[in-house]
Amino acid sequence: MLLSALLALTLHQTPLTTVAEQSGWLRTGRYAEVETLCRAFPKRYPGKVRCDSFGTTPEGRPLLVLTASADGTLTPAAAAKKGRPVVFFQGGIHAGEIDGKDAGFWLLRDVLDGKALPGVLQGVTAVFVPVFNVDGHERFGLNNRPNQVGPEEMGWRVTAQGFNLNRDYVKADAPEMGALLTLLHTWDPLVSIDLHVTDGAQFEHDVSVQLEPRKTGPEPLRAPGEKLRQELFTALEAQGHLPLPFYPSFRQEDDPRSGVSYGVAPPRFSNAYWMVNRRYGVLVETHSWKPYAHRVATTRHVLEGLLRLVARDGQALMKARAAVDAEAEAGKAREVVLAWETTDKSRPIDFRGYAYERSPSDLSQRPWIRYDPTKPQVWTIPYFEELRPALTTTLPAGGYLVPPAHAEWVARKLTVHGLRFQRLGQALPPTGVEVFRATEASFRPGSYEGRQPLSVKGQWTKESWPLPAGTLYVPAAQKSAPLLAHLFEPLGPDSLLAWGFFNNHFEQKEYIEDYVVEPFAREVLAKDPAVKAAWEERLKDKAFAGDARARLRFFAERHPAWDSRLNLYPIFRTDSAPTGLKAGR
Repeated sequence: MLLSALLALTLHQTPLTTVAEQSGWLRTGRYAEVETLCRAFPKRYPGKVRCDSFGTTPEGRPLLVLTASADGTLTPAAAAKKGRPVVFFQGGIHAGEIDGKDAGFWLLRDVLDGKALPGVLQGVTAVFVPVFNVDGHERFGLNNRPNQVGPEEMGWRVTAQGFNLNRDYVKADAPEMGALLTLLHTWDPLVSIDLHVTDGAQFEHDVSVQLEPRKTGPEPLRAPGEKLRQELFTALEAQGHLPLPFYPSFRQEDDPRSGVSYGVAPPRFSNAYWMVNRRYGVLVETHSWKPYAHRVATTRHVLEGLLRLVARDGQALMKARAAVDAEAEAGKAREVVLAWETTDKSRPIDFRGYAYERSPSDLSQRPWIRYDPTKPQVWTIPYFEELRPALTTTLPAGGYLVPPAHAEWVARKLTVHGLRFQRLGQALPPTGVEVFRATEASFRPGSYEGRQPLSVKGQWTKESWPLPAGTLYVPAAQKSAPLLAHLFEPLGPDSLLAWGFFNNHFEQKEYIEDYVVEPFAREVLAKDPAVKAAWEERLKDKAFAGDARARLRFFAERHPAWDSRLNLYPIFRTDSAPTGLKAGR
């Protein structure tokens, strides 16, 4: 009995301090420390913290998550039953940028000890992934971030398999990403926060916080999002910070005079991905040239501010989210912006920089910028913040159809993205659907994130196609409807087509020899006035007229042996659900 009491007292008195704290914020711990702390927190705070593994990395390390709530709301089902807002935050997606790990442990301990944010865990459940890129974290080194002031050693940007996880949210190639997306959609947080450290120029501003929806996304969430951002910035400024609402990179590299832009990224990125799911996505970037102690404290202050505001306003925000979900589930969220761009309109802003010199380099023959951090300087630079849609689409009234040739792997993608689908239990005869045939298809010359991206031009048109048994039907009427458009609309920058998942369908595999095409061309010109007229029209194009291969291809495409499925995108659209559907997942 006495031994048990002494053990309980020892656990309660365990400081749970990190290597970072013990070293005076000079170092950060290895992943073994994360594993130890993840086990220790639930013992120190029984009933208020859970430690779980949500997957395993390619090198065999556990992916760990801590969940904290003062009243034991520690599971997704419990949070949903109580209508409890969930705030999700993660560190180390780029494992050299590790501020979030140490800030998260420090903050959670102080909150649970009652030293910070009293009562906040009564109104919000906090879900914390200390390190997302675990294998990259263990690629420890002294010089992994040469433009970053501390810690002394840190991890690496990409995973053991070479994936940049913050380009993988839509294509979900990395096993770590599949595990995290499953976790994310299971919890369905109101707010998801990704914690980073910038690269780039030297200046006084110490953090940028990009939050959407506020300029984009569903209208009911925009005004609350802007209010959230404004109040967060007021608190940060009162704490001595200089926050920015945009990513602090110049429009022209290393030239402050070119100004800065407010950008909305495609959903391959963490914060944009969660915004596309019609929730709040937040990107936090502390400034790499600030000392590690300052950056970790800054990260903590951002998390404190967001947790406090969500706990205070959580029920109103949840009500707005429910209205947005109901709209999407009713099939009313059909207009989707696939890409945003800034206009040429700008306004001058004061930007807290340093004196600098920019002159040609005798080494590289390019402009070379040198900052003097001993001489603060206010720059007046143009700020481009006006947004407009660069690419918009309308979701089909029914949904998308994925034939069996691609159904299994697409079903796995849909599942990790939390999307619903069904399967055809029996074959259907030719049915009216929309198909997309590319008029142009261009492969990226090199690899990007392990794939060869593809860009196409073309449009959806009506055709009649049989639908085999096993075809997937993916209804557009579901809460993450915009994500469907980003996955399936072929012109989108982050579509599965754009990422190269369907390249085989845009590579010619069957050919017709020239000696077969030549007599066929003469025959069809003599018999078909429409072909003859089209031929004569094409000859007016000098480039075409001078290209022997293009001239013969004109006729080869009209030959009965031509592959009618070349450049056909193997996903269809439909205005209504087909008959004979059965459960998909």
